[in-house]
Amino acid sequence: MNAIDLLLDLAARPLESARELRPLLTSELLNAHPHHDNSIAWLLWHSAREIDAQISELSGEEPVWTSQAFDSRFEFSAGPDDMGYGHSATRAREVVTADASLLIAHLEAVIDAQCAYIGGLTPDQLDDVIDDTWDPPVTRGSRLISISGDAMAHLGQAAYVAGMDEDAFE
Repeated sequence: MNAIDLLLDLAARPLESARELRPLLTSELLNAHPHHDNSIAWLLWHSAREIDAQISELSGEEPVWTSQAFDSRFEFSAGPDDMGYGHSATRAREVVTADASLLIAHLEAVIDAQCAYIGGLTPDQLDDVIDDTWDPPVTRGSRLISISGDAMAHLGQAAYVAGMDEDAFE
């Protein structure tokens, strides 16, 4: 298996995890907050938005959030550049939806864009330095790994929240 194939496999993992969660995702559970922590709705939305923002920056394409009108399909107050990074608990509570299928459709569209971008790369392009403000500098390949790794971490959090007892929530 080559590096491009590995990155494509890794990119698909968050969507696989979200689809496994889907049968559990009632409106109540989606929007429940385990004490001060983020809801499943916020975690799924943020996962998609962080992938989208970073892939659109790498590809030069318009983010899926706006190009496929997810910004208007959700009734969030999130602006076009908002991906949830740095949200306070109060701000995270503004991400509310009863539509788990829309959250998963958003994640699927973003991962489709991510896979299209990765699929258009050559193995040599993975070594391109895309951010030299870090030591060591960040390569395209390492950024792609970190994008998927972050999304997987948030999907793991969502699965953890989905398995909590009712008394764990506010």
